[in-house]
Amino acid sequence: MLTAEELLAGNGLTYDVRIPPELLRPGASEDAVTLRPLTVADLQLVTRAAKESDTLVATLMVQRALVDPAMTVAQVATMPVGLLEFLLNDVMRISGMAVTETELHTAVQAPLARAAHVLAKEFGWTPPQVSELTLGQILVHLQLLEQQGRT
Repeated sequence: MLTAEELLAGNGLTYDVRIPPELLRPGASEDAVTLRPLTVADLQLVTRAAKESDTLVATLMVQRALVDPAMTVAQVATMPVGLLEFLLNDVMRISGMAVTETELHTAVQAPLARAAHVLAKEFGWTPPQVSELTLGQILVHLQLLEQQGRT
């Protein structure tokens, strides 16, 4: 079994990320920033902020991950969109939250994902409504649709 220290070992890791010159300014040389993976506490803060404003999510995620240079939320919010997106992709990757195209394809092909899609389409339910269903409820609704010849 892993110890608490082993689980938290990656907590202090940082990564130097090279930024393509075209994302900085015309004629700039390639430069780097230092990022750290997001923690559970960071994600809790981002989630609370997302309730206030969806547009803050990416900004906050990048701001929390930037080690060098350290920047305020207001400063990160003034970054060019392309630079923010580039940094966000790396923050997601180093934090273990990136989804590869293969993983996404596999998830979409999963039976439960397909079932949720069918239920949402047939009943006009929103994703949050479908996600509140238990597995048993999903199976009952799918069985009813199959009996009606609609799947």
